Amino acid sequence: MEETLSHLAQVRQILKTEPPEQIAADSVARSNSNAGGNVYLAQQRERTLREAAALKPSSAAGPLFGVPVSVKDCFDVAGYRTSCGAAFYMENNPVSAADSWLAQRLRAAGAVITGKTHMHQIAYGITGESADYGDCLQPQNAALLTGGSSSGAAASVQEGSAAVAIGTDTGGSVRVPAMLCGLAGYRSSVGVGSWQGGVHLAPSFDAIGLLFRDLRDGPAIAEALFSVSMRAGDQPIRAPRIAIAGAEFLDGCDAQVLEAYTAQQQQIPGATLHAVDTGFWSDAVEIFSTIQAHEAAVIQREALAGRADFRVFEPVIAERLAWGESLSPETIALYRRRHAQFRAAMAAMLAQYDLLLLPSAPMRALKAGADHAKSRPQILRYTTPASLAGMPAVTLPSGMQLVAARGCDAALLAFAASFAGDFAGHFVD
Repeated sequence: MEETLSHLAQVRQILKTEPPEQIAADSVARSNSNAGGNVYLAQQRERTLREAAALKPSSAAGPLFGVPVSVKDCFDVAGYRTSCGAAFYMENNPVSAADSWLAQRLRAAGAVITGKTHMHQIAYGITGESADYGDCLQPQNAALLTGGSSSGAAASVQEGSAAVAIGTDTGGSVRVPAMLCGLAGYRSSVGVGSWQGGVHLAPSFDAIGLLFRDLRDGPAIAEALFSVSMRAGDQPIRAPRIAIAGAEFLDGCDAQVLEAYTAQQQQIPGATLHAVDTGFWSDAVEIFSTIQAHEAAVIQREALAGRADFRVFEPVIAERLAWGESLSPETIALYRRRHAQFRAAMAAMLAQYDLLLLPSAPMRALKAGADHAKSRPQILRYTTPASLAGMPAVTLPSGMQLVAARGCDAALLAFAASFAGDFAGHFVD
């Protein structure tokens, strides 16, 4: 059977006969197609078309030449305000005078920035709900939330207004929307790329990430934006030893997720499976949530700078920030020691095994309008092991995540690309 082109290869094929401004115009026309019309928090459509028209093909054209890319609204793009998903910041922050490091990398690679996407307030949520800008519903199914906090990022790729979306992943904010929206997701190792011109949620765990359609495109995008690539001496992943969680850890999963997890274990080429003791994960959410709240409170207190207090945010977020601010230095020092111990235990696991396979979330859908107060802790149970360890992860067609040792991003992306093709919509009702 003839192999289909990857998604980016299809875009490049179109660019051979159509100019970048036509691709950009088609992308802009598809923007905000979800029921709430809120995939983007800000767009400058005429500017996008002008920037696309200014691109000229040449032998030196960037690796993302003409590719439409959306940017999560926690990274500065010159000429836009950076809201971090909060109306207070949209109304009170100045227009950015310069591009963030990430926007600079996009432009250097030849990408066309399509706008700033919807996100959970200050990236402090996993559902994509927003009191300020409305809940982010999937363009392909208005009954379902996208997940968050990279909500608009996922929606922009699902609707086709962007071929690639920039997101962030602190506690699952790329992996979960990727699973729920039927997309590929890549959470980088903590420390990959630069946050210059970006707004952190919790620096101990924050990772820049990508949402896109086809895992075969992951290595090229990561190399273009983050200089992530296989180096001399790097060992590719072949016939991997894969750590898997036992039934005692998976007891909160929906039946469909469990079925997908079991099936995925049999579909990884050359893999040998090894059940591992995940008992030390039992306090992962506690460690993560405590340090996250403390770091987020420090950042937001400084950002507000006396202009307002935490009550400008949704009550549940304001409560988390107030709690984080109330924690004593002694308490935070204790949790940082526990974090270091957890990180060491995860490093030891990934020294013994090549990869860890887990569900990205215990459910395959988040219904719009439902009460999701319990969804966040349920999901964090599956995402925080990699988050605490600062490890890279890739979301697979099944909605499962493959996790590798910290710094092994290139090998992970290459391995995922080797056996997974275009699967847009695979895991969506």
